[in-house]
Amino acid sequence: MSESIRDTEPGTERAAALAVLEAEALKHRLANFGAFHPRPEDGVALACRTLVLLGPHEPGFWPHVTAQPEFSDRRPDPLDRWSRRVIGALARAFGAEPLFPFSGPPYHPFQRWALRSGRAWLSPVGLLVHERAGLMLSYRGALALPERIELPHPPLEPPCSACATRPCLSACPVGALGVEGYDVPACHSFLDTQAGAECMERGCAVRRACPVSASYGRREDQSAWHMRRFHRA
Repeated sequence: MSESIRDTEPGTERAAALAVLEAEALKHRLANFGAFHPRPEDGVALACRTLVLLGPHEPGFWPHVTAQPEFSDRRPDPLDRWSRRVIGALARAFGAEPLFPFSGPPYHPFQRWALRSGRAWLSPVGLLVHERAGLMLSYRGALALPERIELPHPPLEPPCSACATRPCLSACPVGALGVEGYDVPACHSFLDTQAGAECMERGCAVRRACPVSASYGRREDQSAWHMRRFHRA
C-alpha cells in the first residue's frame, strides 16, 4: 500500500485518508456506506475517532464473494467468515478495529450507527433505507479508526422525500410489511406457499419495490441466498 491512514499525524484530518481506505475496500467489492465521528453515547470504544461502515459494492459483489474460498469449503456461514477475513485484513492495514453486525451477543448497534452516519434513514415501512442501496441495505462490518479523518457532508434529505408513489407501502402481497409494521409470522407463512416463491427466489417484494433498490444492481441469486437463511432462521 503506497499510503495509509496510519501515515496521518494524530489529531489531523485529511480528505485523502478516506479515499485511500475506500480504494482498498473496493478491491474486495466493499463500499463506504457511511462514516461518522463517534460520541460517547454511540456505543463505540473511546479510542475510535472515526467509524466507517462497509457494505456490498454493486454491481459485482456477489460474483466476487461467491468465488472466494469460504464459499467452497462446505463450512457454515461463508459470508460472515469472508467478512471477518477481509475486513479483518483491512483493519490491520489501517490500524483499526474490525466490528461486525453478526458478532454477539452482545451485538454492536449497527442500525444506530447507520442512522448516525446520515446516509441511512427509517423508511415508510420501518426498514432502513440507504442513499445508494435503498431497502437492499446491508452492512458487512465496520472499521473503528483511531484517527479523526475528514468526512464528506451527508445528504440533507433521504431518498424517500423525493419518492412520490412510495411503492414500498403496498408491495407486500399479504400486507406483512407496511405502515403498520412488520408481521414476521405472516411473512414466514406466506413464504411457505407457492405464491411466496417469487419473494424467495427474487428477494422481498417490498425491498425490490424501492426505486433506489432497483438502481442498486443487487443480483437476484444473492437475494435468494439471504432469503433462504432468513426463512430457516
